[in-house]
Order: sequence, then C-alpha cells, then structure tokens
Amino acid sequence: MPQPSQQSSDRADRIDRIAALNDSLRRSICSPGRNQMVMTAGVAALVGDVSLFRGFRRRAEILRTVRNYDSFNSDNDPLGEHDFGRFEYDSAVLYWKIDYYDLELAWGSPDPANPDVTTRVLTILLAEEY
Repeated sequence: MPQPSQQSSDRADRIDRIAALNDSLRRSICSPGRNQMVMTAGVAALVGDVSLFRGFRRRAEILRTVRNYDSFNSDNDPLGEHDFGRFEYDSAVLYWKIDYYDLELAWGSPDPANPDVTTRVLTILLAEEY
C-alpha cells in the first residue's frame, strides 16, 4: 500500500498532468485535434456575423483571451486543473470551462489525466448562461 506522502505526490502529479493537458488545449484552441471548442448561442450573438470583419475580429479576440489566460489562483482554480476562467469582453462577463468526456462524447472520461481515453471540450459562455 502506498504511503500517504506517495499518494499525495501521485495526486499532485495527476493534477499537474491534467493542468498541462488543459493548457495545451487552450494554446491550440484553433486546432484542437480530437478535442473540441464550442461557443454558446449567447457568445455567438455577442460576436456577430463572423463572415464580416467585425465579427471575425471579435471572435479572434475572445479566442486569444482564452488562449492567453493565466490568471489562475486558489479562488478560481481550487483543484489546480486550469479548467475554468473568467474574463470580461465588451462589457460582458464570459467564462470558459473545460469538461472531460470519453472518446465518444457519451460519458465522462474514465481518466482525465490520460489523453488516450479523454476528449476535452472547451466551452466559452456568457456568465448568465452558466
């Protein structure tokens, strides 16, 4: 049986691995691979028509904000997984959240620290949609 200090170290390593995978998804937000990124209807309305430059620019600004987010602390990231963030854009409060699913997106992931069995879904939403 592992000693308490070993269990604590294993848990910390697991959390660090999850945080690194989440950070990697955010850094590659425009090409997430098997992982996915979605925006809610409220964020789409805030952005507007992305076929127009204004809408395209607004969407790019939001994605860049999520990609570059680094304001993690014990209040907004108590588990240390880097799976949630809050920011303001155009006088609206937005959140982003990463959830962990199995490969078929039918159930929760059996192990969020293992990318071979996990599909991450990053959702950007308005605070009132949470």
